[in-house]
Amino acid sequence: MERQPPQNANVHPTLQDLVRMRHQTRGFSLLPKQPVGSLLSGQHASRLRGRGLVFEELREYHPGDDIRTMDWRATARLRKAHVRTYSEERERPVLLVVDQRQSMFFGSARTTKAGAAAELAALTAWRAIDGGDRVGALLFGDERINEVRPRRSRANVHRICHELALANAALSADGPRANPGMLNEALRRACRAAAHDHLVVLVTDYEGDDETTNRWASRLSAHNDVLAALVYDPLGVAFPVGAEGDLTDGNDSLRVCVDPAFARRSTAEFHSRVEQIHQRLSSVKIPILPICTHDSVVEQVHAALGGR
Repeated sequence: MERQPPQNANVHPTLQDLVRMRHQTRGFSLLPKQPVGSLLSGQHASRLRGRGLVFEELREYHPGDDIRTMDWRATARLRKAHVRTYSEERERPVLLVVDQRQSMFFGSARTTKAGAAAELAALTAWRAIDGGDRVGALLFGDERINEVRPRRSRANVHRICHELALANAALSADGPRANPGMLNEALRRACRAAAHDHLVVLVTDYEGDDETTNRWASRLSAHNDVLAALVYDPLGVAFPVGAEGDLTDGNDSLRVCVDPAFARRSTAEFHSRVEQIHQRLSSVKIPILPICTHDSVVEQVHAALGGR
């Protein structure tokens, strides 16, 4: 259900807004070692591998080598001290899959779901590039998907921010018909773009989620680390009783007055849908990061991934 955001809301984050997110990347991590209170600690810590160590060679021991790298079997077999040498993987590509569909053009305070998604994507992109990773994006709307291939450069992150700002600015109350099927198409494209060892950050309201979504998510998480951000607006959770307004699903509009029964039913349906999404993602070990449109995205990310 949609309504046009209030005029005082930050309806469309600008390119400057998204570029300024680069100064707010401290205080959280996308790497596997997480603070105790982080969303990604515990059972989900191993899902974010980050950079690992790659075996390079077995060679003779030299004075000063770390004794912990000694290969005792090779030493016994060759009768000379030998050590195993490793190098750190150079990168872990990050792929952002960001929803900018008509269903995301909804917000009752501060910003819309699409605006919050753009802020989160920009924040994640700047954090990843600070860590030396390549960053790319799939930005999907109701009619098309815009792909920015992963590169390790601030210019590429700037391009992602530019494309996010353009996609967000194109959203309006009289936009194109909603296309729930684009969620699955975006995930299909993500599976092709991220063959293995990527960190995939999916940012969406999950409109169009079904069994096919679960299959694509399962395939994606089989060879990659996936973090799913569920973007929501509190007004979509609990309608104020007695309120009047025009509601639309992106296709049809209806003038309603919210009575207690309608409010209770809407809240129950929202929680049921979220529980279904949670069960599906949990079954393939994908952690969920809830993002509320009313609150600062930076503060929510720091609270969830910074362990504070």
